[in-house]
Amino acid sequence: MVDQVLTREGDRPRSTAAIFGHPLHPMLVPFPIVCWIGALITDITYSRTANIQWANFSAWLIVAGLVMGGFAALAGIIDYFGDRRVRSGTAKLHGLLNITVFVIQIFNAFIHSRDGWTSVVPTGLLLSAISVLLLAVSGWLGGSLVYKQGVGTPR
Repeated sequence: MVDQVLTREGDRPRSTAAIFGHPLHPMLVPFPIVCWIGALITDITYSRTANIQWANFSAWLIVAGLVMGGFAALAGIIDYFGDRRVRSGTAKLHGLLNITVFVIQIFNAFIHSRDGWTSVVPTGLLLSAISVLLLAVSGWLGGSLVYKQGVGTPR
């Protein structure tokens, strides 16, 4: 059924947040993803070494991820409301997971602003791990939106 829909000209859901026909959301999402995966890695490293610089790296990566995640979220929201064909159950779950991760990372930024060991272990490390796991599921759903439903792909 999906293949039949995608083969008809113009039936693919379009990305309304685009520059020169290139969707913005898929260009922006790698930044928060890599920042938050990097924060998990630096949290793990801090928990093993107790070198405070690793905790600083984590805090910086979380904040950078929040800034870029805000831009990615804005592009995603514009796409979601810009074309009704984008608003599938997959898109709703993808968006809800991303909002959940964003809120978790806001709390994580506050946790990481503490001094010393408690800035990461155990709460910050746990929040980073949960975020990365949820991002993996959300990324899978985002891939489904592109590769199965054709969201934002050329006509």
